[in-house]
Amino acid sequence: MSGRSVKGLRQLVDPDQQRSWLDGEANLPDGERPESDDLEQRFTYVARFEKLLQRPQSKDVLDILRRYGESCIPIPRRTERYYWSVSCLPSSDKALARVNASWMELFALLPEGEDLRARFILHPSDFTTDGSPEPEHLDHALIESCVERPEDVSHFLWKADTFGVKVRGTASIRKFMDDPRALRAIRRFNLTHMNRGRNAYQASHCYSLADVMLGD
Repeated sequence: MSGRSVKGLRQLVDPDQQRSWLDGEANLPDGERPESDDLEQRFTYVARFEKLLQRPQSKDVLDILRRYGESCIPIPRRTERYYWSVSCLPSSDKALARVNASWMELFALLPEGEDLRARFILHPSDFTTDGSPEPEHLDHALIESCVERPEDVSHFLWKADTFGVKVRGTASIRKFMDDPRALRAIRRFNLTHMNRGRNAYQASHCYSLADVMLGD
């Protein structure tokens, strides 16, 4: 493969390393955050971050985002903003925080009363009985086994080889992210879109939330 044809995350992590990380066989060595930390942009979203901290769900939002940054994004420090971003949306009833890559939403946290619900965008082929992308072959028992209670999870079709899993309640969100099958599905979808090129949502990246996700 020529250097000209390589794009996205493949410029930083080769396919063999990506597969090892996907399967939980290796931790990828990360590096420093990009030097181009835009101070103007950082200050632009400070007020939103402080508003988020006033929400009753704030502690769980920060903890779940930290877990997501640690477990679901490859080399998150080196790829911050340019290959993934996190938006802070505390005034919205649709999403409090959203993680994106390329042109795609990856993950969102939404209010559910004083609790949370999550939306994971994934490949249905990770949850079908035969590994196909056909939604009618979804293994509902498998999806339900990844959360605390069957009623805590539902799904919706998005488009070809893409569907959304909605998880209600912080306990079930954490369990879903800890389940090895669900975690692999999250990682595979994220690799797909981080390999498609630069992140289109760089301008909405909230450094304050990213600090939490990266442990800074």
